[in-house]
Amino acid sequence: MRGVLFGAMLLLTGGVLAQQTDVASRPPMGWNSYNCWGSAVHEDEVKANAEHMAHRLRGGWQYIVVDFLWAYDNPPGSLIGNPFQQRLQDGAYIPWLTMDEWGRLQPNTNKFPSAFGGKGFNPLGEYVHSLGLKFGIHVMRGIPRQAVWAHSPVLGANGVTADQIADTSSTCPWMNHMYGLDMRKPGAQAYLNSLLNLYAQWGVDFIKVDDIARPYSAAEVEGYQNAIRQCGRSVVLSISPGETPLKDSVHVVQYANMWRMADDFWDSWKEMLKMFDYAKSWEGVGGPGHWPDCDMIQIGKISKRGPVGPERYSRLSEDELVTHMTFWCIYRSPLMLGGNLPDDRELEQRLFSNEEVLQVNQEGADPRQLYKQDGGMVWVSRAPDGGKYAALFNISDVEKEVGVEFRQLGWKKAVKVRDLWMQKDIGVYKKEFKRKIPAHGAVLLKIVSF
Repeated sequence: MRGVLFGAMLLLTGGVLAQQTDVASRPPMGWNSYNCWGSAVHEDEVKANAEHMAHRLRGGWQYIVVDFLWAYDNPPGSLIGNPFQQRLQDGAYIPWLTMDEWGRLQPNTNKFPSAFGGKGFNPLGEYVHSLGLKFGIHVMRGIPRQAVWAHSPVLGANGVTADQIADTSSTCPWMNHMYGLDMRKPGAQAYLNSLLNLYAQWGVDFIKVDDIARPYSAAEVEGYQNAIRQCGRSVVLSISPGETPLKDSVHVVQYANMWRMADDFWDSWKEMLKMFDYAKSWEGVGGPGHWPDCDMIQIGKISKRGPVGPERYSRLSEDELVTHMTFWCIYRSPLMLGGNLPDDRELEQRLFSNEEVLQVNQEGADPRQLYKQDGGMVWVSRAPDGGKYAALFNISDVEKEVGVEFRQLGWKKAVKVRDLWMQKDIGVYKKEFKRKIPAHGAVLLKIVSF
């Protein structure tokens, strides 16, 4: 029913969605710095991950995203406790964020030396592009409190200053560097336009806007998308953190390319089980230009410099890692790698470079849950050649047989079955396919009628 309702909605808003569909026709695939470097990633580390992606990963990986507080200096000791609740000195936040005269944040040159001299992220963006990849950044919703304190002028809004467009009652509960924007005020849209025009100059292809999906800030979501449309560059709009409210699903489909369904996902089987439920609640909503987002992929070396727990390889077992990657692919979630790629072992390389598995994410259509019962779960989607993709999950704590009946897929005759993780044809079956799967494990199939 949800898919039918969204089909009707898409017909009504086709013109609004056309530009988004051109930007993210398939789920974006890339790497994000947050899970391994927290707020403290440096330029050389970003480059190392970009080089690894360009030279060692196969299957369509594209985006390199600098996450969280790139304008912040991370002084000694800031990684202990909460580094984001700084004290006031004469009304200004300490340490100062790097900011231009128009109240627009700039990369801190201690972290990003190529930004020296007002170059911003342009040199790093050019380097990422030189590898054949795309460049992205994370931003916090709104306008820096520092700009409000300084009465910074708004570029493109004659006589308007930051304090006149800020909504000082709208603040982030877990970081105090920003105020929200009152989009009703003259100059608020001009400020967002100036940001996106700057990002376009930097060669930004992707922005992740934080503190905007929960609670859902509809006016600001529209403001960012409107700013993108006027900047002259194709830019993916990702919003976080979840849980994005289902009641705002029609709006978010119109204005965002991807949105978080849940809060931050980490390397925990308990969180994996909860993600299945989040995904089911958004079933039928995703499609070209608008994708429900399961959050970053917790595979590989994470938390090297924060933000959660000690430096480690993912705590998920190998079977759970296969389930993790399988579900993100069958569901068609955006695929954003969270581990430090140069630390990848053969295991991570195998999970990230299976082109048949990645094809399920990039080319499948209409993923849906076929059933979930007795510790087994099956999700299916349509392959472009008329076949079906089927993901079989054992979500119980013991080995279990999980299967799919072909009549449930609309077939009453024999089919060919291929195991996509094994990249191997495994035979012809008449009525059903079953396999014993280890606890917390998964199998990913392509099924073709003949």
